Amino acid sequence: MAQTEYTLPRPSFDKPVKLLIVVAPFYRDIADGLIAGARAEIEAAGATHDLIEVPGALELPTAIQIADRTSNFDGFVALGCVIRGETTHYETVCNDSSRGLMELGLRGLCIGNGILTVENFDQAEARANPEKMNKGGGAAAAALHLVALSRKWGGSEKPVGFLPREDYKLAGDPDEGPVKA
Repeated sequence: MAQTEYTLPRPSFDKPVKLLIVVAPFYRDIADGLIAGARAEIEAAGATHDLIEVPGALELPTAIQIADRTSNFDGFVALGCVIRGETTHYETVCNDSSRGLMELGLRGLCIGNGILTVENFDQAEARANPEKMNKGGGAAAAALHLVALSRKWGGSEKPVGFLPREDYKLAGDPDEGPVKA
């Protein structure tokens, strides 16, 4: 049975978009392919980008959190490659880097996850190559789609938690509960 993959149409933007590509270049050739694919997708969407490098995949979420807190990027592209080795370190790096990115995403950051988690170097090469699977381009496209979605639903965030009724005030003693104003 033949399988087909669907790719969403590239989003368009009324205002400029600036992404930060954060890459862990442990495998330099793989990282370069991922970066090339991401850059091509970002430029095709009319967006701009900056690029920074971090020591490894585990540092990607932290670098993105720092950049979000201190800079003005609309979204982020996380790129790296983890190849299975002989120890359980592979599972730790794969799970924790992805979990960190997911937590940031659930807090509202627009992140495309381009961390390859593969069994061998050949799999990594095929996925990083912009002429083949182009996972760097896919991660950039994901970030761009999330930026577009965020702008579509823009505005201020809804408050979290409970708000007291306006006709009640809280008593000084927590055991007394609300008191009619």
